[in-house]
Amino acid sequence: MFTLAGKKAIVTGAAQGLGKAMATALHDAGAEVVILDISDQAQDTAAEIGKEGAKVHAVKGNLMDRENLGEAFQEAVNKLEGRVDILINSAGLIERKSAMDFSLESWDRIFEVNVSAVFQLSRLAARIMIEQGSGKIINMGSILSFLGGFNAAAYSTSKGAIAQLTKSLSNEWAAHGIQVNAIAPGYMLTTMNDDIKNDEVRSPQIDSRIPAGRWGTPEDVMGTAVFLSSAASDYITGVIIPVDGGVLAR
Repeated sequence: MFTLAGKKAIVTGAAQGLGKAMATALHDAGAEVVILDISDQAQDTAAEIGKEGAKVHAVKGNLMDRENLGEAFQEAVNKLEGRVDILINSAGLIERKSAMDFSLESWDRIFEVNVSAVFQLSRLAARIMIEQGSGKIINMGSILSFLGGFNAAAYSTSKGAIAQLTKSLSNEWAAHGIQVNAIAPGYMLTTMNDDIKNDEVRSPQIDSRIPAGRWGTPEDVMGTAVFLSSAASDYITGVIIPVDGGVLAR
C-alpha cells in the first residue's frame, strides 16, 4: 500500500531542506518527481536524487510571480507527460521580526508564497487530478498552524491559513478521489531555523519544550510524506499531521 511505483509527483521548494527530503522519499518509493524551485541548486538536487530508479527533473519557477508560477507548473506537467498524481506544496518563506517592525511588503511577500501560490498550484493540479479521478495534495503547515509563535506574525498567520485551506479544499475535492492533507513540522534543523537554533536564549527554551529531547531533521518528515502520497491514506483527507516530537501534546 505504500509503494509509489508509476506515480508522478511535483514537489515545490525541494532544492534543499524538508522539500528535498520529501522528494527523495517519494523517489525512493518509486515515483517520478519534478523539483520545482527558484534556486539553481534544484538541478544538482535532481541529479543527486535521480542517480538510480525513477526519473527526477528540475524546473525553475518563481512562486512570487503568478504568471511564471503557471508557466513553471505547465513545464513540470509536460516533463511528467501530462499526469500528476502527487503535489507537495513545500516552498515557504519566514521573516522573524516584531509585528511593530514588520513591513506590509514583507507581509504580502510571505502570503504570496505561503498561501496564494499554494492555492493556485493546488487548483492547477486538481484540474488534472479531477480528470484522472484521483490525486494527493500535501501542504506544509507548521506547529504555528496551531500556536501563535513569537516574532512570526506573518508566518504563523499564513500557516493557520494553510490549515484552513487544506480542510476547505479537502471538502470540495474528496468526491473526485483527491485527498488534501497537510504536514505540520515542529522545530526542524533546516537553514530556515538556523537563526533560532543558534540563539543562545531561545534555543535552550525551545529544547526544553520538545518531549522527544531533540530538534527534528528533514528525514523525520519522509515517512509521513510517503504515507500521505500512497494508497495507505486513501480514506484520510482534511487532516493536519504534526511531526513535532510531541510539542503540541505538552
